[in-house]
Amino acid sequence: MKKISVVVLSALCLMACVSKKKYVALEQDNGELRSELTKTKVEKEDLEAKFSAIQKRVDNYNSKINELTEDNDSKLVSVDGTVISENQKKAMRESLKKVPPAYMATAKTLKDSMNLALQFNLKSSMDNIEEDEDIAVNIEETVVMISISDKMLFNSGSYKVSNKANDILQKIANVINSEESLDVMVEGHTDNKLMKNTAAVKDNWDLSVLRATAVVKKLQNDYNVAPEQLIAAGRSFYQPLTDNDTKENRAKNRRTRIVILPNIDKFFAMMSK
Repeated sequence: MKKISVVVLSALCLMACVSKKKYVALEQDNGELRSELTKTKVEKEDLEAKFSAIQKRVDNYNSKINELTEDNDSKLVSVDGTVISENQKKAMRESLKKVPPAYMATAKTLKDSMNLALQFNLKSSMDNIEEDEDIAVNIEETVVMISISDKMLFNSGSYKVSNKANDILQKIANVINSEESLDVMVEGHTDNKLMKNTAAVKDNWDLSVLRATAVVKKLQNDYNVAPEQLIAAGRSFYQPLTDNDTKENRAKNRRTRIVILPNIDKFFAMMSK
């Protein structure tokens, strides 16, 4: 009986020792987990603090951007769809003071006003160009068309510009150079008389284009007109002034037309510079 009791007691002691070891191990694991949790919380709080600081900087930057945008928007105005600064608008108004008020009577917008101002300046510049049988000047709204006879610019069948044209081309160059916002198209026109086929000139198309190009190069090279303002075009004999039925009429149709077109969008772009 005593032996049985000893065995039972020993078994109970052994079980108690094993349970205590497990308890201690679990306590140790629990402590490590608590330590890891505490560390994670500290890291989380640190990250939250850093994120808050970054967010504050982002909010500050956004606030500055909004302030700058509002300030910039307040300095911009829209002129018929074109955005310009208030300073540019003031500069335009200063230029409009030079134009007689009566001349601006039909303008409804600032863009209309600038078109009329450019037209007025062009007309004033054209006063130096006198019309005669070889030179015709026509102004339609803001477009100036100068027609120069073939005999003043070229020898018959040639595309080399004659020295006789120096005076008129100088005056035209002065007009073009007075305003950077102009586009200038030089058109060559011929009569319907068939050309003698040569190495350089095959037909009337070739001749009209070569003559337009010759005038463009003369304006650029001799009179310092900016090439980006110039356009060369050939019309052959397909836009005659009159029927090609007489020698006199064919002479009228052989001409070079210089079309000066104010470019209001280019004017606004120049103002922004």
